[in-house]
Amino acid sequence: MTTVIVEPGEPFEVALRRFKKQCEKAGLLSELRKRQHYEKPSVKRKRKALVARKRAKRRERFVD
Repeated sequence: MTTVIVEPGEPFEVALRRFKKQCEKAGLLSELRKRQHYEKPSVKRKRKALVARKRAKRRERFVD
């Protein structure tokens, strides 16, 4: 659970920015999008394999 305590005299926009940053760091929005629709196990495997290939390709570039 992400909570933000608003300090006295702190603008609402600053507190909202801190809340958004904490939500992003916790990965709440990506988790919500992931759970929004059912994903077949075969599609999930393909997506994970694609991510792994991209990660390996990126690492390969920086090994030089």
